[in-house]
Amino acid sequence: MPRYYAIVPAAGTGSRFGAETPKQYQPVAGQPLIYHTLATLCRCPRIERVWVVLAPDDTWWRRYDWTTLGYKLESVFCGGASRSASVANGLRAAATAAGDDDWMLVHDAARPCLSPAMLAALCDELADDPVGGLLAIPVADTLKRADEQGRVARSEARDGLWQAQTPQMFRYGLLARVLAEHPGGTDEASAVEAAGFRPRLVRAEASNLKVTYPADLRLAEMILHTRLRWDQ
Repeated sequence: MPRYYAIVPAAGTGSRFGAETPKQYQPVAGQPLIYHTLATLCRCPRIERVWVVLAPDDTWWRRYDWTTLGYKLESVFCGGASRSASVANGLRAAATAAGDDDWMLVHDAARPCLSPAMLAALCDELADDPVGGLLAIPVADTLKRADEQGRVARSEARDGLWQAQTPQMFRYGLLARVLAEHPGGTDEASAVEAAGFRPRLVRAEASNLKVTYPADLRLAEMILHTRLRWDQ
């Protein structure tokens, strides 16, 4: 039976966030943002190990106590200049444990609100899929394409459009190969698509938001606090 592993690329500086403290270490609900991201993965019974890929010069990671996340977590300071490079380096670090047919989940460090239910749905729906896939939600808003002056050039049809989320889940061997052949994509599914495959879309929830700007932190904290109250 294939095993399940996870990689969390966390080597970025979060330049769009506009703060001295890297985005992944911003406080959210009493912990660094990335703590919540890693906790959901580490507590998933299916996932055997979680590699967090950090920048070689990361000085923040060791300021915190991660022992409460348990034995599954492994930090590697081999992040690259891009997301795909960090994931590729993380895959090389995982080579001692993962086989070609094992599942590898790649999850954004800045998505702290992934729920156990969404994670289980992704694993369940893709368990027998020949390609793999990703969490996503159908686009609900009207889309506008801007011109060079910041005015509307035209409206885009939203039929059939989905907003990609993470985790994105593919076989270890396939993912390592397509990232080597197509390193320029903005996510893992892009590389898989460029190689001629069609990843499956697994419907997620809008609460699995990616923290990009300071206002997103407040929303993430509200989601996490609400979830904690429901669990009590």
